[in-house]
Amino acid sequence: MKKYFLGAFLFFFVLVASAQQDPQFSQYMFNELYSNPGYAGSNNAICATALNRTQWAGFEGAPSTTSLSVEAPVSLLHGGLGLNVLTDGIGQYEFTGINLSYAYRIELAQGNLGIGASVGMLQNGVDGGNFVVETGNDPSISNTTEKAAGLDLGLGLYYQSDKMYVGLSSKHLNEASLTATKGIIDLKRHYYLSAGYVHELSSNLELKPSVLIKSEGVTTTLDLTSLIEYNKKMWGGVSFRPSYGAVLLFGTHINQDLKFGFSYDLPISKVSEAGSFEFMLGYCFKLDYNKVAKGFKNPRFL
Repeated sequence: MKKYFLGAFLFFFVLVASAQQDPQFSQYMFNELYSNPGYAGSNNAICATALNRTQWAGFEGAPSTTSLSVEAPVSLLHGGLGLNVLTDGIGQYEFTGINLSYAYRIELAQGNLGIGASVGMLQNGVDGGNFVVETGNDPSISNTTEKAAGLDLGLGLYYQSDKMYVGLSSKHLNEASLTATKGIIDLKRHYYLSAGYVHELSSNLELKPSVLIKSEGVTTTLDLTSLIEYNKKMWGGVSFRPSYGAVLLFGTHINQDLKFGFSYDLPISKVSEAGSFEFMLGYCFKLDYNKVAKGFKNPRFL
């Protein structure tokens, strides 16, 4: 049954590729640069974050997504630079994106506003040599390796203070078409709205609610998350995505600069017995300018 289900899903994936959304991460709150170039340079540190998501574990060729982001403040540019690398694979299909971001930062209303833009390249590929056709010969199914690439542009605003943040951004502004011999994938413009707040429950406990809304103009997803952090050492919480299910999140600060997180999805679906999980690893090298920093530390990460 798993083989037939995956085959049907791959067929559906090809049909709706033109309306496909960007990959979804459950630990989105630890990697704002992935969706918002305005985040670049928002921390007084050089920060690197890696996320790896495995969906429907146990299915052959199941979706697997990895994101690696690096961002840092650059005083000469009055802002910050960021780099995000994404790989997303399902079956014989693989999607790759590389984006460079810049954000101009200004002080605003007891906080800091980043006005950002990103430029990069996207590539979609299929390894047709791995397709197994039991009977017949369908000319629409490629038996060779094909790749198509296109330019990718994005814009974003990211505001943060000591206790809260709000982000608004758009990816794939130019709606590039990735054209290959066997078809075309038209990327749709995506919109993101994120927000979060830090509430001190006691001297050792902090409540950190956050929300992420994502849409490509056809469908909209909503993530509502609540984390509780103890003594700035470890955190745990739950995220809810309507029509999908819940996500359990755990993590710890291994030391002052290094952190590790894990999430496990509890979807409401016919394949709920197939687990979806995600790992996060983040490292920040704090900068010392020997003067009062103009930036604001993100209260969720550092």
